[in-house]
Amino acid sequence: MVHSLQKAAGVSLVMLLAACSNDQSYKHQINGNEDYLKAPELRELRAPAGMVLPMSNGQYAVNNRVSDVGNVGYALDIRPPSQPLALVSGSRVQFSGNTATLLLEDSAKNQGLWNQVISVIESKGYRITGHQEANQTLTTDWIEWPRGDESVVYQARYQVNVQQQAYQNQLSVRVLELKADGKSVSDSANMQRYSISMLNAITEGLESRRSASSTQGAVAGSMVVQAATDDTGLPVAIVRAPYSTVWERLPAALDKMGMKVNDSNRPQGTIAVTFKSSNSNWSALSVPNPDLSNGDYKIQVGDLDNRSSLQFSTDKGRVLKEADNAALVTILQAALNQSAAAAK
Repeated sequence: MVHSLQKAAGVSLVMLLAACSNDQSYKHQINGNEDYLKAPELRELRAPAGMVLPMSNGQYAVNNRVSDVGNVGYALDIRPPSQPLALVSGSRVQFSGNTATLLLEDSAKNQGLWNQVISVIESKGYRITGHQEANQTLTTDWIEWPRGDESVVYQARYQVNVQQQAYQNQLSVRVLELKADGKSVSDSANMQRYSISMLNAITEGLESRRSASSTQGAVAGSMVVQAATDDTGLPVAIVRAPYSTVWERLPAALDKMGMKVNDSNRPQGTIAVTFKSSNSNWSALSVPNPDLSNGDYKIQVGDLDNRSSLQFSTDKGRVLKEADNAALVTILQAALNQSAAAAK
């Protein structure tokens, strides 16, 4: 008898724990209790007769009106809103209604955006149910989004569209239908969360493919160098290749640029060089004379994951002007291309 009771108690405990483990609602509820809802209403301050109160400022008045709009207590979802991620270089993101949008610059690499998006969606196993090539629009079948903070799995169908507007390409993701546990969901918070989830999934796929292509290109020899600015607005050169690849290729390229390496520190990313202008160097690289003064310079190499940054400065630490940086970017591009060709 005692054994049977222990067994029954054990089964009940297991069932209770299993039920608790499936309920994830606590992850988006307030921590504590709902006692704050029982707080008494604010009352007007009444001063004793004869007392003169200081002049009040309506800017800091507390509204005593009870609002019946929206959830309160445990029903209030306290999770922060999802954010679309600008993972692709040169992009920006925005959200409105039930549509998340990625805006990209109108450049050569983004000309095939429509086909790239289709390829990413198919590679993730998302089934496409409608495809309109003329206006570059597609619709998906139901896609499941399992999350660790939800007790049920949400499902959504989407419309994905690529358009060229003015001087930019626009990738838009709109939720057509959203449901959870077989029931339709239409609240704005979840519409935002799951439209952005789809956009981020596509964006991550695009960036992964471009990173892989950039890495393969760097290993194969080709590197793209661009003039840019850092977070403080100072000129830098951006090389679309990983830090380790750029560091290995720099000495040969710098030599072709007339820069003799005097000292380098790979962990710190610093290189000290002595520059000597030579018409023969510029002729060999087919680039114009940068009109840079001969002397000692410093180069700070930065690791930006699949890209690297180079900032040129004088031996006194003064960062070169934008015009000088742009000239060196052109020369560095030519030197890297030539050194890669020589290595083959």
